[in-house]
Amino acid sequence: MSALPQSPQETSSPGSESAPPAKPRMSTRNRLLFFATGWLIVLMPFLFWWNTWFGRQLSDKQLSEYLKDDKKPRHIQHALVQIGERVTRHDPSVTRWYPDLVRLAAYPIEEVRNTDAWVMGQGVGSKDAAGAGFHDALRKMLADPSVMVRGNAALSLVRFGDATGRPYIVALLQQAKVTAPQAGAITDLSSLGTTIHQGGIIAKLESGGQTVEVRSPISGRLRELSVTTGQSVTEGDPIAALDPGMDQVWEALRALYLIGQPEDIPAIRPYQRELPEIPDHVRQQAVATEQAIRERAK
Repeated sequence: MSALPQSPQETSSPGSESAPPAKPRMSTRNRLLFFATGWLIVLMPFLFWWNTWFGRQLSDKQLSEYLKDDKKPRHIQHALVQIGERVTRHDPSVTRWYPDLVRLAAYPIEEVRNTDAWVMGQGVGSKDAAGAGFHDALRKMLADPSVMVRGNAALSLVRFGDATGRPYIVALLQQAKVTAPQAGAITDLSSLGTTIHQGGIIAKLESGGQTVEVRSPISGRLRELSVTTGQSVTEGDPIAALDPGMDQVWEALRALYLIGQPEDIPAIRPYQRELPEIPDHVRQQAVATEQAIRERAK
C-alpha cells in the first residue's frame, strides 16, 4: 500500500528549520520620544548649572542688564562676582558700574548685599574706587540687619585701613544664636552636627495653621538645639546655636591679625585647639593672630 502524501504544512526541505517570529519594532515616533527624553535628562542639569554658575563669563552688555534684573537676584549676584574679578585684575572698564555697587548696598535681598560688600572691598588701592563712595557705603552697611552683611562690610573696611567694624569681625568667630521668629509649635528639626548653609532650614514651626521656616543666619555646623519636636515656643525663645564655618573663621582671623585688640583674644583661642573640625591652617592663623595682637599691645 502506498504511503499517504504529506500535507503542505508537513512538507519541508531536508535540514530546514522554522524561522523565529519577528520582534515588534519601535515606531519612529516612539524612538524620537525616547531619544528626546534621554537628551532632556542630560540637558536639564547642565542648563541649571549653566544658569547658576557665577564663573560663566558675561559680556559688558550682560553685566549691565544683570545688575538691574530685579526679577532674578542671582543674576545680580552673578554680575557682582564678575565685577569683583575684574576689579582684582585692575580692569579699568569696571568703573562704569561703580555707582551700581553703591546702589546695591541697600538692596532688599540679603545675599545681594552680602556679595556687594565683598566686591567693594576688592576695589581698595584703585584711585577710581577711592572716590566711588565705597568707603561710606560700607560704613553704612555696619548697621545692616544681617550678621553676615555686617561682617563682610567690616572685613572690607579693614582693606581701607578702617577698623570701625572690628566688633562685627569678632562676632564672626562666635556661635550664632537662632531664636523663634514667632510663637508656635515645633514640627521639624535638623540633626545636631549637620552642616547648614546660610539661609538653610534649621526648624519648622506651626503657627496659626501655617508653617514657618526658621533659617540659619550663617553657614556653619549645628552645635546646639534648645527645643524638641512638638514643643511650643514663644517669639524670641532660643531654638539653636551654630558654630561658624571655617572659611568665615579664617577671614575673621586674618582681619584681626591686622586690627585685633587684646580683648579679642578669648574669641580667638578656641581655634588654636587641636580638634578634628579645625583645619591646620586655621589653627596656625589663630596662633599667629594672637601673637600679632600681643606685639601691638607692647
